[in-house]
Amino acid sequence: MKRSKISLIIAALVATLSIMACKEQKKSDNKEAVKTENEVTDMKAKNKITLHKLDGSPAYSDAVLSMDAPQSGKIAKSGEVDFSFTVKNYKLGAQTESSNTNLLANSDKGQHIHFILNNQPYSAHYEVNFRKEIPDGVHYLVAFLSRSYHESVKNDNSFVVKKLEVGTNPKDTLQMDMDAPTLIYSRPKGEYAGKDTENLLLDFFVLNTELSEDGNKVRATINGDEFLITRWAPYVIKGLPKGEVIISLELVDSNGNLIPGPFNKVTRTVILKN
Repeated sequence: MKRSKISLIIAALVATLSIMACKEQKKSDNKEAVKTENEVTDMKAKNKITLHKLDGSPAYSDAVLSMDAPQSGKIAKSGEVDFSFTVKNYKLGAQTESSNTNLLANSDKGQHIHFILNNQPYSAHYEVNFRKEIPDGVHYLVAFLSRSYHESVKNDNSFVVKKLEVGTNPKDTLQMDMDAPTLIYSRPKGEYAGKDTENLLLDFFVLNTELSEDGNKVRATINGDEFLITRWAPYVIKGLPKGEVIISLELVDSNGNLIPGPFNKVTRTVILKN
């Protein structure tokens, strides 16, 4: 009997020790899980996308862009159209004198005109006279002066807005109100490689409105991260991963509602390579 009792006591002790060991192992596993989760969080924080206002660009506050041709905006037939501009107090083809030429993707051809038709990706022009293929229909042109690193010159005379009616019976499928608040996308654009992937210029043009904390704003969504922009200025995007980057810009009112207009919401994709 004594031996039987001793055996039972030993068995109970072994069972108790086994249960305690299992609990300790579970605690250890949970601690490891928390540690791993924290490492992932830290990793995400290191790779966070950020947006910073770009400073250090010459203002060019007296720079002027005007369009000489086509004069009326009515073009008889589609095809190659001759465009002619006048530029004052600004030199096309010159490198912009700023440290930003080393910070951002910079054109070795220098300062230029961004030519944007119907808020599609711009074409860059380094001379005042050039030809563009324009199809039949009603089109909306926005052209503005650009620094060599593609930052737009933002003053009252640095841009041109023009309605073009092409063909014998042009159809206006966009119905843009040229007096209404309008957002025009400029940068980033295309593909970036090497050092140029570290800092991407986010730049846009706004017409017939001002941005403010309690008024209209631009909502930028970059790979799912959202930013509210309350000042019309150039910005630098940092922390982007290599590969495909999806950028959406929206012109919104003080309540965050999209302002009506054919160009006030635009999404672009750019590619970042090693």
